[in-house]
Amino acid sequence: MAKRKIKKVLIIGSGAIRIGQAGEFDYSGSQAIKALKEEGIKTILVNPNIATIQTSDFLADRVYFLPINTYFVEKVIKREKPDGVLLGFGGQTALNVGIELARKGIFKKQKVTILGTSIEAIMNTEDRGLFAKKIKEMHLLLPESKAVKNVQAAEKEAAKIGYPVMCRIAYALGGLGSGVAYGKSELLTIAEKAFSFTKQVLIEKYYGGWKEL
Repeated sequence: MAKRKIKKVLIIGSGAIRIGQAGEFDYSGSQAIKALKEEGIKTILVNPNIATIQTSDFLADRVYFLPINTYFVEKVIKREKPDGVLLGFGGQTALNVGIELARKGIFKKQKVTILGTSIEAIMNTEDRGLFAKKIKEMHLLLPESKAVKNVQAAEKEAAKIGYPVMCRIAYALGGLGSGVAYGKSELLTIAEKAFSFTKQVLIEKYYGGWKEL
């Protein structure tokens, strides 16, 4: 079957730049838009940040200054009917929204092709449990770990693995909210905070002081 010709692409931006969050996605997104336009492809951008280069009126063919969440992105998809979508130029925000839209079947329903990195590949790297599983399937060594979904499970696994442990949050940018716990009290503090904005935490044996060779 012949491949579907891509004539219009939706680019999901990273949203407003906040303290502690890098802004390099503005440049990469701008370059993506330029590359698509050079190929004669119409570009649609969703990004509420008016201070970025990519939202300038001379770049994307159409810009939506809307919050980057599943509700508004779905509205844009239904209105614009893009042939494809790029999720890799909006950082963690775009990746998380893209995964949620895929889970809800929005891309499939609206016949939108995911360009670049697939949803499966994104989930295998963002989901801590899936990532550890893939590493083990490749027969590579990694610290003992277990993905958990609540504070009680985190406490149980930490006791089983042995302190100190690293608490790694899934679907977060640059280790946001992660930390090292040397005991139960520290673990509970980190875990309670982590589960306030994520559904999964990886409890992993911490090897402080080790050097990469």
